[in-house]
Amino acid sequence: MELLKSILISASGMRTQGRRMRVVAENIANASSVPTIAGEDPYRRKTITFKNELDHKLGIKLVEVHKIGTDNGEFGKRYDPNHPAAGSDGYLNLPNVNALIEMMDMREAQRSYEANLSMIETAKGMLMRTIEIIRN
Repeated sequence: MELLKSILISASGMRTQGRRMRVVAENIANASSVPTIAGEDPYRRKTITFKNELDHKLGIKLVEVHKIGTDNGEFGKRYDPNHPAAGSDGYLNLPNVNALIEMMDMREAQRSYEANLSMIETAKGMLMRTIEIIRN
């Protein structure tokens, strides 16, 4: 039963890391999105936070997505007075997404996902060996 619990814990980790990768991918996809109308804000970077959630039925803590929010950091600026969304000062607001940070976050999420998958494979192998021992 403990091996099944470890599989469930790792599966919840994989689900949350999968969601994290989707949020990061959305940030990367919108890293160069600029507004089309003056006065509009560009894309704001999304953030994701996690929490432990107790599964009372199984008596285990699972990781869940707590909140997907937005980063209220400063927008970048680029001087482009000919752009339709440029302000009266000629500067265009750019998304507050740093592609390098997003790529590092994606790599970290990928490694966490792979670690959880490895744990599931290990637990599965132990369960299969236990079943084989019981059969003999």
